[in-house]
Amino acid sequence: MLEALLWDVDGTLAETERDGHRVAFNRAFAALEVPWRWSERRYGELLAVTGGRERLLHDMRDRAEAPADPAQRESLAGRLHALKNECYARIVAEAGMPLREGVRELFDDCARAGLRMAIVTTTSRCNVQALLGAQLGAGWRERFAVVVCGEDAPQKKPDPQAYLMVLQALHLAPQQALAVEDAPAGIAAARAAGVPVVVTRSHYFAAFPDDGALAAGPSLGSGAGWRAPLGAPGAGRIDLAQLRAWHRAVVATHEVR
Repeated sequence: MLEALLWDVDGTLAETERDGHRVAFNRAFAALEVPWRWSERRYGELLAVTGGRERLLHDMRDRAEAPADPAQRESLAGRLHALKNECYARIVAEAGMPLREGVRELFDDCARAGLRMAIVTTTSRCNVQALLGAQLGAGWRERFAVVVCGEDAPQKKPDPQAYLMVLQALHLAPQQALAVEDAPAGIAAARAAGVPVVVTRSHYFAAFPDDGALAAGPSLGSGAGWRAPLGAPGAGRIDLAQLRAWHRAVVATHEVR
């Protein structure tokens, strides 16, 4: 039986990467007079590395102008990342970063059904606060039984640490939960923790192989284009009833095995 829905944030709840985090990183570079800018394509490549600070350190490996001393690189990455988070919060507050289609409706489905939800992300807590505070209001935290962010789980996805922490906090077995993710690292993390996962494809991860996912599709707001164990869903949005049906199917298969 499904007992909790576990949400990734960036790319899953909102399309934050291209027009949010990437822009914020570039503003941080400019503010600290660092001569780097991440194009849309380059940022997409860097998303193979989870964690903003980790992404910065990875990119510095190919930068001749980056500090040669590892300690200085760490210091620069820390300063850039902190400033980037400030820039991101301003972008979300000023320009808005809407939730993806179907997300708010699924939140409401869970609230009506009394189904617990959790946040499982490797992004910083301040970024989650900025996004969900803007979209759901000051009481956004009340919607989630548990919130695990990058500061809580230093082993970033695809490591399952964040998922294992959430399961422990909720006192659930992996098969009692369902994860919603958009990227390969997130899928791998959920699967490594034993949690079935549904994939809602995002801008940067629109075409990657989704082997191991329970179901995958382009948007929670529509049943069009979904691959699922029980066949394509109906024409409406992906609602909680649909998620429960998919979850029952995978749990039944697991029990048979």
